[in-house]
Amino acid sequence: MNDVLCKTKGHCRCGQVKFEVSSAPLITMACHCTGCQQMTSSAFSLSSLFPSSAFSITLGEPVIGGLHGDTRHYFCGHCMSWLFTRLEGMDDFVNVRSTMLEDSQHYKPFVETYLDEKLEWATTGAKYSFNQFPPQDQFPALLQAYACNQD
Repeated sequence: MNDVLCKTKGHCRCGQVKFEVSSAPLITMACHCTGCQQMTSSAFSLSSLFPSSAFSITLGEPVIGGLHGDTRHYFCGHCMSWLFTRLEGMDDFVNVRSTMLEDSQHYKPFVETYLDEKLEWATTGAKYSFNQFPPQDQFPALLQAYACNQD
């Protein structure tokens, strides 16, 4: 695997919040849900899933924005860049916005979700597509397929 994917840094637009990931992503995704469309002011959000143990904030204090429930979206309090998400029931993982990572071109979406809310003209080139989230029982196979695709 390319070393750039095994340890990389990321930051918000203004640089007041910085973070680092010390592993390759477990999977990369694009989400077409209307919530992601509204939070990004775009057609979809891009994210890379990492183990929580591989993720650390190195500068600043992110604030919660977007959803304020069990799923929490974290932003820079100054420039309001959406940095990462902690998903309900998935404490061992952090979902980092791929475009906040250095060398973000390496994080092409492998899976796209919420095609039932997708803007008709939006395309991602993802290998796997789902009308909503992939069923939980399919996730291990998707993670394995992503890992095999990175060699």
